[in-house]
Amino acid sequence: MARSPTPLRLDPDRPLILLSNDDGIDANGLAALAAALDDLGTVVVVAPATEQSAVGHAITVRDPMRAHPWPFDGPTGPLWARAVTGTPADCVKLAVQKLLPRRPDLVVSGINHGPNTAVSVLYSGTVSAATEASILGVPSFAVSHCSWDPDADFETSGRVARTVAERVLSEGLPPGVLLNVNVPDRSFDQLTGFEVTRQARARWEEEFEERRDPFDRPYYWLGGQFINLDDGLDTDLHAIKQGAVSVTPIHYDLTAYDELRRIATWNWSADALSN
Repeated sequence: MARSPTPLRLDPDRPLILLSNDDGIDANGLAALAAALDDLGTVVVVAPATEQSAVGHAITVRDPMRAHPWPFDGPTGPLWARAVTGTPADCVKLAVQKLLPRRPDLVVSGINHGPNTAVSVLYSGTVSAATEASILGVPSFAVSHCSWDPDADFETSGRVARTVAERVLSEGLPPGVLLNVNVPDRSFDQLTGFEVTRQARARWEEEFEERRDPFDRPYYWLGGQFINLDDGLDTDLHAIKQGAVSVTPIHYDLTAYDELRRIATWNWSADALSN
């Protein structure tokens, strides 16, 4: 027998905390995040119905989206939850602007299964959900567990997320700034602390393996390896390697401010258009 949708009951004296992710609404990391934050406020979940890893900040514009009531158990009872047929950014947009009766006080995205450090931030749907919240003016952070182990234990990352959530709710964040949090694959008592870091320079050295389907038609499978181009001691990659939680303030303004004056000296006159 199907369970009736959980009603949304807001307490004006408690913060409204929206959770999302890119691993899908049934992901273990999302359940661990909900458990960690359950008594911090009114926790609601709006997450993709299916896995949306590495979709970046894509949004759905050519297809309708649906938001299905979803059974989601928290540690003290069922939570109000919706599974959205869209991307992580879609989930936050839809939740903030349509599904929720008021704006959330905090958006937390995760717990991602695997790290989101360095250049991976650009591809991450987890980070993009938090970025979308920041664009909409809601304080937010993304949290990732630095292990691809199918049986990864998210307890440590959940405790870290709780700490970060308390700090953000207490201290606030500047407009347009969100936090990208990466947690080493260690027990909580083995962490060496928290480090505020910058995003490391890195790239993926990619390879496309050509394969053949049963009809002898070619298809391609993406593989490759992650290349660290940054030996700085203040980076997210270095912090994780040392066993510390990496907390990186990021924003969606991609302007290279250091280059504005130099590039402005190039010949941008109308005469240059005819050359």
